[in-house]
Amino acid sequence: MKSPIGVFDSGYGGLTILKEIKNLLPQYDFIYLGDNARTPYGPRSFDTVYEYTLQSVKWLFAQNCPLIILACNTASAKALRTIQQKYLPGFDNQKRVLGVIRPTAEIIGKYSSSKKIGVLGTKGTVKSASYLIEIEKSFPGIKVFQHACPMWVPLVENNEYYSEGADFFIKKDIDILLKKSAEIDAVLLACTHYPLLLEKIKKHLPENIKVISQGNIVAKSLADYLQRHPEIEMKCSKNGTLEFYTTDSIEDFDKHSEIFFGEKVNSSHIDL
Repeated sequence: MKSPIGVFDSGYGGLTILKEIKNLLPQYDFIYLGDNARTPYGPRSFDTVYEYTLQSVKWLFAQNCPLIILACNTASAKALRTIQQKYLPGFDNQKRVLGVIRPTAEIIGKYSSSKKIGVLGTKGTVKSASYLIEIEKSFPGIKVFQHACPMWVPLVENNEYYSEGADFFIKKDIDILLKKSAEIDAVLLACTHYPLLLEKIKKHLPENIKVISQGNIVAKSLADYLQRHPEIEMKCSKNGTLEFYTTDSIEDFDKHSEIFFGEKVNSSHIDL
Protein backbone atom coordinates (compact mmCIF):
# COMPACT_ATOMS: atom_id res chain seq x y z
CA MET A 1 0.00 0.00 0.00
CA LYS A 2 1.28 3.47 -0.88
CA SER A 3 1.86 5.70 2.13
CA PRO A 4 3.05 9.06 0.77
CA ILE A 5 4.40 11.98 2.74
CA GLY A 6 1.76 14.71 2.61
CA VAL A 7 2.71 18.30 1.83
CA PHE A 8 0.07 20.99 2.36
CA ASP A 9 -0.12 24.68 1.51
CA SER A 10 -2.90 27.23 1.16
CA GLY A 11 -1.92 27.59 -2.49
CA TYR A 12 1.19 27.29 -4.63
CA GLY A 13 3.94 28.43 -2.27
CA GLY A 14 4.46 25.05 -0.65
CA LEU A 15 5.65 23.76 -4.00
CA THR A 16 8.91 25.64 -3.39
CA ILE A 17 9.30 23.50 -0.27
CA LEU A 18 8.27 20.27 -2.02
CA LYS A 19 10.76 20.97 -4.80
CA GLU A 20 13.66 21.02 -2.33
CA ILE A 21 12.35 18.01 -0.39
CA LYS A 22 11.98 15.99 -3.58
CA ASN A 23 15.49 16.92 -4.69
CA LEU A 24 16.93 15.71 -1.37
CA LEU A 25 14.65 12.69 -0.85
CA PRO A 26 13.67 11.52 -4.35
CA GLN A 27 12.99 7.94 -3.30
CA TYR A 28 9.88 8.77 -1.25
CA ASP A 29 6.29 9.11 -2.45
CA PHE A 30 4.72 12.56 -2.01
CA ILE A 31 1.22 13.95 -2.28
CA TYR A 32 0.69 17.72 -2.47
CA LEU A 33 -2.53 19.52 -1.61
CA GLY A 34 -3.07 23.19 -2.39
CA ASP A 35 -6.21 24.81 -0.95
CA ASN A 36 -6.28 27.34 -3.79
CA ALA A 37 -10.04 27.88 -3.56
CA ARG A 38 -9.61 29.52 -0.15
CA THR A 39 -6.21 31.19 -0.47
CA PRO A 40 -4.77 33.42 0.91
CA TYR A 41 -4.72 32.27 4.53
CA GLY A 42 -2.59 35.21 5.73
CA PRO A 43 -5.39 37.71 6.50
CA ARG A 44 -7.76 35.10 7.99
CA SER A 45 -8.46 34.55 11.70
CA PHE A 46 -6.77 31.88 13.79
CA ASP A 47 -10.01 29.88 13.99
CA THR A 48 -10.57 29.96 10.24
CA VAL A 49 -7.00 28.96 9.41
CA TYR A 50 -7.22 26.13 11.93
CA GLU A 51 -10.51 24.91 10.45
CA TYR A 52 -9.21 25.00 6.87
CA THR A 53 -5.88 23.42 7.77
CA LEU A 54 -7.50 20.63 9.79
CA GLN A 55 -9.81 19.79 6.89
CA SER A 56 -6.78 19.45 4.63
CA VAL A 57 -4.87 17.39 7.21
CA LYS A 58 -7.83 15.01 7.57
CA TRP A 59 -7.99 14.60 3.79
CA LEU A 60 -4.29 13.79 3.57
CA PHE A 61 -4.61 11.29 6.41
CA ALA A 62 -7.44 9.68 4.45
CA GLN A 63 -4.92 9.21 1.61
CA ASN A 64 -2.86 7.08 4.01
CA CYS A 65 -0.18 9.69 4.78
CA PRO A 66 1.72 8.78 7.96
CA LEU A 67 3.44 12.18 7.99
CA ILE A 68 2.28 15.61 6.83
CA ILE A 69 4.36 18.76 6.34
CA LEU A 70 2.50 22.06 6.65
CA ALA A 71 4.55 23.86 3.99
CA CYS A 72 2.77 27.09 4.81
CA ASN A 73 4.00 29.59 7.38
CA THR A 74 0.50 30.85 8.19
CA ALA A 75 -0.87 27.34 8.78
CA SER A 76 2.25 26.47 10.79
CA ALA A 77 1.80 29.62 12.87
CA LYS A 78 -1.95 29.48 13.44
CA ALA A 79 -2.90 25.79 13.31
CA LEU A 80 0.03 23.41 13.85
CA ARG A 81 0.30 23.50 17.63
CA THR A 82 -3.44 22.95 18.12
CA ILE A 83 -3.47 20.07 15.63
CA GLN A 84 -0.49 18.45 17.36
CA GLN A 85 -1.77 18.92 20.91
CA LYS A 86 -5.56 18.63 20.60
CA TYR A 87 -6.43 16.78 17.40
CA LEU A 88 -3.76 14.10 16.92
CA PRO A 89 -3.92 12.56 20.44
CA GLY A 90 -7.60 11.75 19.95
CA PHE A 91 -7.24 10.74 16.31
CA ASP A 92 -4.06 8.73 15.81
CA ASN A 93 -0.95 8.92 17.97
CA GLN A 94 1.02 7.10 15.28
CA LYS A 95 0.71 9.91 12.73
CA ARG A 96 2.69 13.16 12.65
CA VAL A 97 2.16 16.72 11.43
CA LEU A 98 5.17 19.03 11.17
CA GLY A 99 5.60 22.67 10.14
CA VAL A 100 8.18 25.02 8.64
CA ILE A 101 8.69 27.51 11.47
CA ARG A 102 10.59 25.44 14.04
CA PRO A 103 13.17 23.98 11.61
CA THR A 104 13.94 27.50 10.40
CA ALA A 105 14.06 29.02 13.87
CA GLU A 106 16.45 26.31 15.09
CA ILE A 107 19.24 27.32 12.71
CA ILE A 108 18.56 30.92 11.74
CA GLY A 109 20.96 32.32 14.33
CA LYS A 110 23.87 30.86 12.36
CA TYR A 111 23.22 33.35 9.58
CA SER A 112 23.65 36.48 11.70
CA SER A 113 26.78 38.06 13.16
CA SER A 114 25.03 41.15 14.53
CA LYS A 115 22.31 39.07 16.23
CA LYS A 116 19.73 41.27 14.51
CA ILE A 117 17.44 39.40 12.11
CA GLY A 118 14.57 40.63 9.95
CA VAL A 119 11.50 38.52 9.20
CA LEU A 120 9.24 39.23 6.23
CA GLY A 121 5.92 37.35 6.18
CA THR A 122 2.16 37.50 5.85
CA LYS A 123 0.01 39.39 8.34
CA GLY A 124 -1.03 36.10 9.92
CA THR A 125 2.50 34.86 10.46
CA VAL A 126 3.73 38.18 11.83
CA LYS A 127 0.71 38.65 14.11
CA SER A 128 1.13 35.15 15.56
CA ALA A 129 4.65 36.06 16.81
CA SER A 130 5.60 32.43 16.17
CA TYR A 131 9.06 33.30 14.90
CA LEU A 132 9.72 35.55 17.88
CA ILE A 133 8.78 32.70 20.22
CA GLU A 134 10.65 29.91 18.42
CA ILE A 135 13.83 31.88 17.71
CA GLU A 136 13.95 32.95 21.35
CA LYS A 137 14.03 29.26 22.36
CA SER A 138 17.08 28.47 20.23
CA PHE A 139 18.86 31.84 20.18
CA PRO A 140 17.81 33.93 23.22
CA GLY A 141 20.38 36.61 22.40
CA ILE A 142 18.98 37.41 18.97
CA LYS A 143 16.70 40.37 18.33
CA VAL A 144 14.02 39.77 15.70
CA PHE A 145 12.36 42.55 13.70
CA GLN A 146 9.19 41.61 11.80
CA HIS A 147 7.25 43.22 8.99
CA ALA A 148 4.12 42.03 7.18
CA CYS A 149 4.00 42.27 3.37
CA PRO A 150 0.32 41.90 2.38
CA MET A 151 0.92 42.65 -1.31
CA TRP A 152 3.65 40.10 -1.96
CA VAL A 153 1.52 36.94 -2.23
CA PRO A 154 -1.00 38.59 -4.61
CA LEU A 155 1.89 39.80 -6.76
CA VAL A 156 3.15 36.24 -7.10
CA GLU A 157 -0.28 34.65 -7.51
CA ASN A 158 -1.16 37.09 -10.30
CA ASN A 159 2.12 36.69 -12.18
CA GLU A 160 3.17 40.26 -11.41
CA TYR A 161 6.39 39.37 -9.62
CA TYR A 162 8.55 40.54 -12.54
CA SER A 163 6.71 43.85 -12.98
CA GLU A 164 7.79 47.36 -12.01
CA GLY A 165 4.78 47.42 -9.69
CA ALA A 166 6.36 44.58 -7.75
CA ASP A 167 9.53 46.65 -7.31
CA PHE A 168 7.49 49.44 -5.72
CA PHE A 169 5.94 47.23 -3.03
CA ILE A 170 9.06 45.17 -2.38
CA LYS A 171 11.25 48.25 -1.90
CA LYS A 172 8.60 49.88 0.28
CA ASP A 173 8.35 46.89 2.63
CA ILE A 174 12.10 46.29 2.79
CA ASP A 175 12.70 49.96 3.63
CA ILE A 176 10.16 49.76 6.47
CA LEU A 177 11.87 46.65 7.87
CA LEU A 178 15.37 48.10 7.69
CA LYS A 179 14.26 51.29 9.44
CA LYS A 180 13.57 49.15 12.52
CA SER A 181 17.29 48.43 12.89
CA ALA A 182 20.39 49.46 10.94
CA GLU A 183 22.16 46.34 12.25
CA ILE A 184 19.97 43.73 10.53
CA ASP A 185 22.36 41.44 8.63
CA ALA A 186 20.02 38.57 7.72
CA VAL A 187 16.45 38.55 6.42
CA LEU A 188 14.20 35.51 6.52
CA LEU A 189 11.56 35.06 3.83
CA ALA A 190 8.87 33.67 6.11
CA CYS A 191 6.43 32.83 3.32
CA THR A 192 6.89 30.09 0.75
CA HIS A 193 5.75 32.42 -2.07
CA TYR A 194 8.57 34.87 -1.48
CA PRO A 195 11.42 32.88 -3.13
CA LEU A 196 9.87 33.79 -6.47
CA LEU A 197 10.57 37.43 -5.57
CA LEU A 198 14.16 36.67 -4.59
CA GLU A 199 15.79 38.53 -7.48
CA LYS A 200 13.92 41.74 -6.68
CA ILE A 201 14.35 41.32 -2.93
CA LYS A 202 18.14 41.10 -3.33
CA LYS A 203 18.01 44.11 -5.65
CA HIS A 204 16.51 46.27 -2.90
CA LEU A 205 18.58 44.94 0.01
CA PRO A 206 22.14 46.01 0.83
CA GLU A 207 24.66 43.43 -0.42
CA ASN A 208 25.88 42.63 3.09
CA ILE A 209 22.47 41.31 4.18
CA LYS A 210 21.92 37.58 3.76
CA VAL A 211 18.55 36.41 2.42
CA ILE A 212 17.26 33.14 3.84
CA SER A 213 14.75 30.95 2.01
CA GLN A 214 13.17 27.99 3.76
CA GLY A 215 13.07 25.23 1.14
CA ASN A 216 16.50 23.73 1.70
CA ILE A 217 16.25 24.21 5.47
CA VAL A 218 12.95 22.33 5.69
CA ALA A 219 14.18 19.57 3.37
CA LYS A 220 17.28 18.93 5.48
CA SER A 221 15.19 19.04 8.66
CA LEU A 222 12.80 16.43 7.24
CA ALA A 223 15.69 14.15 6.25
CA ASP A 224 17.06 14.46 9.78
CA TYR A 225 13.62 13.81 11.28
CA LEU A 226 13.15 10.62 9.27
CA GLN A 227 16.57 9.40 10.35
CA ARG A 228 15.80 10.07 14.01
CA HIS A 229 12.32 8.54 13.83
CA PRO A 230 12.57 5.15 12.11
CA GLU A 231 9.08 4.27 13.39
CA ILE A 232 7.70 6.98 11.09
CA GLU A 233 10.21 6.52 8.26
CA MET A 234 9.40 2.83 7.84
CA LYS A 235 5.75 3.73 7.18
CA CYS A 236 6.61 6.05 4.27
CA SER A 237 6.47 4.29 0.91
CA LYS A 238 9.34 4.66 -1.54
CA ASN A 239 8.34 4.50 -5.20
CA GLY A 240 9.47 8.01 -6.18
CA THR A 241 5.94 9.13 -7.09
CA LEU A 242 4.34 12.59 -7.00
CA GLU A 243 0.63 13.43 -6.87
CA PHE A 244 -0.86 16.92 -6.92
CA TYR A 245 -4.34 18.02 -5.80
CA THR A 246 -6.06 21.38 -5.67
CA THR A 247 -9.39 22.62 -4.32
CA ASP A 248 -9.73 25.00 -7.27
CA SER A 249 -9.26 24.88 -11.05
CA ILE A 250 -6.78 22.21 -12.20
CA GLU A 251 -6.01 24.28 -15.30
CA ASP A 252 -4.98 27.27 -13.21
CA PHE A 253 -3.11 25.09 -10.74
CA ASP A 254 -1.10 23.29 -13.40
CA LYS A 255 -0.27 26.56 -15.18
CA HIS A 256 0.96 28.37 -12.07
CA SER A 257 2.56 25.37 -10.36
CA GLU A 258 5.23 24.96 -12.97
CA ILE A 259 6.59 28.38 -11.96
CA PHE A 260 6.89 27.30 -8.31
CA PHE A 261 7.89 23.65 -8.77
CA GLY A 262 10.17 24.06 -11.75
CA GLU A 263 8.61 21.32 -13.85
CA LYS A 264 5.28 20.42 -15.41
CA VAL A 265 2.51 19.43 -12.98
CA ASN A 266 -0.65 17.41 -13.61
CA SER A 267 -3.15 17.87 -10.80
CA SER A 268 -6.57 16.57 -9.81
CA HIS A 269 -9.45 18.46 -8.19
CA ILE A 270 -10.88 17.68 -4.77
CA ASP A 271 -13.57 19.28 -2.59
CA LEU A 272 -12.98 19.69 1.14
